[in-house]
Amino acid sequence: MTVGILKEASPESRVSLLPEAVTQLTKKGITVLVESGAGVKASATDTDYEKAGAKVTNASEIISSAEVILSIHQPSLPIPGSKILIGVYQPLYNHSLMQQWAQQGLTVFSMDMLPRTTRAQSMDILSSQANIAGYKAVLLAANLYPRYFPMFMTAAGSIAPAKILILGAGVAGLQAIATARRLGAVVEVFDTRPAVKEEVMSLGAKFVEVEGAADASKAGGYAVEQTEEYKQKQQQKISDSIAKADIVITTAQIPGRKAPILITEEMIGRMRNGSVIIDIAAATGGNTPYTKNNETVVHNGVTIVGNSNLPATMPFDSSKLYGKNILNFLQLITTKEGQLNLNWEDDLVKGSCITHNGEVVHERVKTTTG
Repeated sequence: MTVGILKEASPESRVSLLPEAVTQLTKKGITVLVESGAGVKASATDTDYEKAGAKVTNASEIISSAEVILSIHQPSLPIPGSKILIGVYQPLYNHSLMQQWAQQGLTVFSMDMLPRTTRAQSMDILSSQANIAGYKAVLLAANLYPRYFPMFMTAAGSIAPAKILILGAGVAGLQAIATARRLGAVVEVFDTRPAVKEEVMSLGAKFVEVEGAADASKAGGYAVEQTEEYKQKQQQKISDSIAKADIVITTAQIPGRKAPILITEEMIGRMRNGSVIIDIAAATGGNTPYTKNNETVVHNGVTIVGNSNLPATMPFDSSKLYGKNILNFLQLITTKEGQLNLNWEDDLVKGSCITHNGEVVHERVKTTTG
């Protein structure tokens, strides 16, 4: 079997597999082709890949020769039919692209659709990348915020600690709590899942409770639609917390839907000059009405950063973790001898496959209007 690793288009700085992961494939007799320069931004040179047993070549050769092609985002060159494509393609949002790939005869595995079960944890790219996103969101906020995070008692006067509100206590939110607390900030957290209260408090943050939430425990770490009555209570609680907050980090997304607006124009108007909002849900519209993906907007003195690809700002570690997820998935679809073996009885193989045999085969994607 031959596996090809494509170079990601700018501004993406990650790579699907680092040389250390390539070594594990070549030891199984798998041929690995790497596009020249694919790992440079992740501190992996072409020479590093060659030492790991890979052949460094161009994209055209990879696309024509490899049976399995690894590309985090949509490849810039067209992929011929009969190939297997593995990456993160957001099929619930990119429905027309999935239809196009199906018609081309591609077998597409989108790792963001992997069932979030205990068995899938070692392949869960959403968790591994969200961990980095939560960490970097706090560091980005600290860099933009014009005041200290911790409390300081000095001869020149006292500095009050920064107050941070985190909306969403999934993997990104929990890492954001831990990082903000390490930097000395006072942290409040809101989440529709009462079950996360204990985790939030164990990290030293205050949990903002709103009664009457719809059960989100089986939503794979995502938000779910709530009743209008609950939304009104939610907005009032969030508004009260935002009025006291210096920094807000938002993470709420709903699969296949536009991200919910949690921070309204009125709430932003209550924040003081110099406050910062980091919106990790920017790729699906964001949690504020002013969020623009991959842009920074200043509204009434409040800086709103829309960045849904924070893991790319730590390309080495994010590539290492992502690559380990991919490596584990590749082991699932290959034999011990390194031959391709797609077991459609396996819930993880079936659950992450979007297109196969000329059709969109994933049930949720098939029912999405796009």
